[in-house]
Amino acid sequence: MRIVIPIFDGLTALDAVGPYEVLRMLPDADVVFAAAAPGPVVDGAGQLTLTAGAAFADVDSADILLVPGGPGARRGVDDPALVDWIRRIDATTAWTTSVCTGSLLLGAAGLLEGLDATTHWSAVELLEAYGARYTAERVVVQGTTVTAAGVSSGIDMALTLAGMIAGRTVAEAIQLAIEYDPQPPFDSGSYAKAPQEVRDYVAARR
Repeated sequence: MRIVIPIFDGLTALDAVGPYEVLRMLPDADVVFAAAAPGPVVDGAGQLTLTAGAAFADVDSADILLVPGGPGARRGVDDPALVDWIRRIDATTAWTTSVCTGSLLLGAAGLLEGLDATTHWSAVELLEAYGARYTAERVVVQGTTVTAAGVSSGIDMALTLAGMIAGRTVAEAIQLAIEYDPQPPFDSGSYAKAPQEVRDYVAARR
């Protein structure tokens, strides 16, 4: 099972790495990190480097396409080469997925028109501009397209996908292996639940 994760300067690292930790444990998984050119790719904070083992030009198919988000994804919607590549790979996949603002890249490729989808709470209007119907859920499954909300929800999405592909026992085994048992110390992890002062604090720093 070939799992292709495109990476680009300005991505949010957890969008890619969280689902990777889940999906790499699927039976016969072969994970490929691809970029415009093989080599280092710097995350949106400019602090962490991921390495692409393949160039987009060398990847022409995938069983699972997993598109991360981040500031680079917002910029990437104006990159015809990246958007066209996503569209071409989608035509070969069993599953096309996104995390956070990676959904904007799917939208730019014309893959979310008329579908329910989710994204980071700050990108709802941008998502809907591509014809998607924003749904305030952590994971939204529409046929063979699966979108996840902001950053950490990529792990939920990957576990959901693992269950659909390999069955509940395998998915739960992966969950146990990574000890994914969220018990957050605060209850402000969604825009709907965050106090106004927390929303204002985040907005002032975006």
